Amino acid sequence: MSGGACKDRVKPRLAAALLCLGLLVAECLFAGQAGAVERSRRGELKRVLLLHSFGREFRPWSEYARDIKAELERQSPWPLDIQEHALLTARFNNPGPEAPFVEYLHSLYQGATPDIVVSIGAPAARFAQKYRARLFPDAPLILTAVEHRLIDRANLGDNDVVVAVRNDFVAAFDNILQVLPDTKSVAIVVGASPLERFWTEELKRELKPFAERIELVWYSDLSFEEILKRSSKLPSHTALFWGLMSVDAAGVVYESDWALRSLHAVANAPIFSYQEPFFGESTVGGPMHLIGETTSRTVSAAIGILGGAKPASINYEPIAFAAPRYDWRELQRWDISESRLPKGSTILFREPSIWQRYHWQMLMISAVFLVQTGLISGLLHERRRRRVAEVESRQRLAELAHVNRYSAVGELTTSIAHELNQPLGSILTNAETAELMLRAAQPDLVEIQQILADIRRDDQRASEVIRRLRSVLKKTPFEVKHIELNDTVREAIDLVKALAQGRRITLSYLPALAGLHVKGDPVQLQQVILNLIINAMDAISDAEAGKREVSVATQLAGNQAEIRIADTGPGIPASDLANLFDPFFTTKPQGMGMGLAIARTIVEAHHGTIAAANQPAGGALFTIRLPTAR
Repeated sequence: MSGGACKDRVKPRLAAALLCLGLLVAECLFAGQAGAVERSRRGELKRVLLLHSFGREFRPWSEYARDIKAELERQSPWPLDIQEHALLTARFNNPGPEAPFVEYLHSLYQGATPDIVVSIGAPAARFAQKYRARLFPDAPLILTAVEHRLIDRANLGDNDVVVAVRNDFVAAFDNILQVLPDTKSVAIVVGASPLERFWTEELKRELKPFAERIELVWYSDLSFEEILKRSSKLPSHTALFWGLMSVDAAGVVYESDWALRSLHAVANAPIFSYQEPFFGESTVGGPMHLIGETTSRTVSAAIGILGGAKPASINYEPIAFAAPRYDWRELQRWDISESRLPKGSTILFREPSIWQRYHWQMLMISAVFLVQTGLISGLLHERRRRRVAEVESRQRLAELAHVNRYSAVGELTTSIAHELNQPLGSILTNAETAELMLRAAQPDLVEIQQILADIRRDDQRASEVIRRLRSVLKKTPFEVKHIELNDTVREAIDLVKALAQGRRITLSYLPALAGLHVKGDPVQLQQVILNLIINAMDAISDAEAGKREVSVATQLAGNQAEIRIADTGPGIPASDLANLFDPFFTTKPQGMGMGLAIARTIVEAHHGTIAAANQPAGGALFTIRLPTAR
């Protein structure tokens, strides 16, 4: 083979190899560029600046801001860096200079301009429009949760989007007169900040047509303390209209909804408002602005702009009031008939009826009693199916025992509520005290630490009450495990201790000196102890105050653990001792005769015994014996 022939054969192969290499390089470059574009699209950090009008906890704007922020984080395909700043000067009656705050923002964002700026409320909108040329001239701006009259239309540009609302005070007052046609006067609660003074004047202008129908009483020049005093002594046929209370005439700042809750606590007239953030706790309702509608438009605009849309292409009409909403609890409190509400109204927070609230428990009680009755009758006639019936009986026992626990705990409701109210009341008092102390120029941190320690202690106390109650009420199958009987008995006694105190009964417990270890279900054993203690307290309810005693003791008797429950009542009639543990046998006028029958079944399921006797000195004695665990 000649050298020329070899070269002729190599050339096509080399050309093919070079072509493949070129295609591979081109594909890699294309894939790399596409991947870079995709990573840039998905992974690029977007900076969002939220400007608050008064502060992060001032309603209603705090609720708008919280909802907008949550929806932005949920819907954004990009990672977000959301920075929040509050225009604190707006919370004062006489705002100070804004230059230091402007310089602070300028130094903070110089060289790192936000991708988008969102102002929440009118003061923030005014500030953003006034200083945007210095702070973020090229950043898109969304002015949201602001009334359309407070937008400086002359300074709007192609880089701005407005999500405004329209306040219709005439519609709000027409609503008051429709649901309360006998209204003679309306007291209007508005604060004294520059924004609130603006709305006071707007209200006076728009409500002039109502001057001949009702008396309008203005509280804008009063301290909030004086407003509370007057609101607690309003004449009949008066309503309260809640506008806004960020700063009162005395210059006191009110964050969150503390002011509204305080007014609701003392006012002797219904409160109306047009803002959803104030609805659901203190106001009756009516036509109002909904947070969700403003949030939807704001987030849609922000996502669109961050994705490349032009702000000038996004236009919204001001959002009007939504269909009226009413709080069922306030309608009931002020005896407002639902027939007076406008058509299309929505009633929220309606409390369910007893049947709606407890229908499954009631059905369960009825079903369990019917099934259990059928099983007892069937067992008498069909002994040959004994093993199958025993299995079914054990399953039904668990259900019936659960229902019986509900019945027993029902008698403890008042005492448990009292036991919970004490720590919860202490927590509230301490929290309010700490809040007041923190407003001081130099709060006493040592005292605040002590208050927090008290709150922690009361919280643990309330949690322990709830834990004990949940352990008794939980529905679980029969579960055998090693337990310490002294602790099980002590937890049961803790549940009825408050009930005994309320009935002025001395409840004592003498545990065994050594540990008593048995195998059993602690929840069902506690149920037996609860039933016996409550029966004992019922038995001595008519005894003299000094002779009301129930004693519980545990001890080791041979190879058995013993629980003794005694009372100082009249004892058990001798004719009833033989039938005491039979189903449906009872000596109580309202009893169903299942408590002691269930107690005996539970004890026997633990391979133990239960007996009743009368003490020589008077009173009944119930003795439970359980085999100790090896």
